[in-house]
Amino acid sequence: MMLQQIRYLNAVVEYQNFTRAAEALHVSQPTLSQQIKQLEKSLHVQLLDRSGRTVRLTDAGENYLRYARRALRELDAGTRAVHDVQDLSRGSLRLAMTPTFTSYLIGPLIERFSTLYPGINLRMQEATQDSIEAALAADSLDLGIAFTPVRSAEIEPQALFVETLGLVVGNHHPHAGAHAPLTLRELEQENLALLSGDFATRRHIDLHFRDHGIAPRIAIEADSISAIVEIIRRGQLATVLPEAIAREQPGLDRVDLSPPIPPRTAALLRRKGAYQSAASHAFTELLSTWS
Repeated sequence: MMLQQIRYLNAVVEYQNFTRAAEALHVSQPTLSQQIKQLEKSLHVQLLDRSGRTVRLTDAGENYLRYARRALRELDAGTRAVHDVQDLSRGSLRLAMTPTFTSYLIGPLIERFSTLYPGINLRMQEATQDSIEAALAADSLDLGIAFTPVRSAEIEPQALFVETLGLVVGNHHPHAGAHAPLTLRELEQENLALLSGDFATRRHIDLHFRDHGIAPRIAIEADSISAIVEIIRRGQLATVLPEAIAREQPGLDRVDLSPPIPPRTAALLRRKGAYQSAASHAFTELLSTWS
């Protein structure tokens, strides 16, 4: 019963409201309240502050739930381990990656994985690196594809390959087919279409520009790599993206920069000590040979 009570407590804290938590759990509000009161009684401590407009954890509740959530993660991992099928005839894999990888890596990689293991249910999402690390730590993901270094001490990175960023233009751009590198001072005169500041790629680019004291003309900012690619392919603007995108996408050309933007290391991320299913092992092995 205590396990269920902990899940009830977690839901109340998440929704900050007994009614919404009860609806999400498909139980009555009196049942939910009674179960949490029983948990508090068994622990001889008040876990929730019910005096305000929203329900909040007490100091004791915060300490207790931190350990309880850790226990829930391990129990959920144990459940997955029990149901893991080693012959890969069935199973599941929860994967997330930063958006740049969806433009040149994930398509052929997932096609190969699904061909080899058609019984594996693959749940995939795009997310920022911070979100991926948080989800891995919370055991709501099995694997992530992002970059090193990682910020969380709970996350273990496995280096995959070096990703190089460069100037990307359309085939009809004046610099298309250029043999000599474009200096950053020359780049400062170009109109650019760049990813928004929410992207790690943009922050990496901005840092390089700041280090060299330049302020390029940013004509367009977008939250979609596919939108940036279309803008560059059809117009006269330039962008800075992984060079692999220029190789994979038709109608684009790569131009060297001087000095070049420092490369970064793509990595497979997992939570330290997390249970690794057969599907997770298979994907890791395929990715290591792919890169």
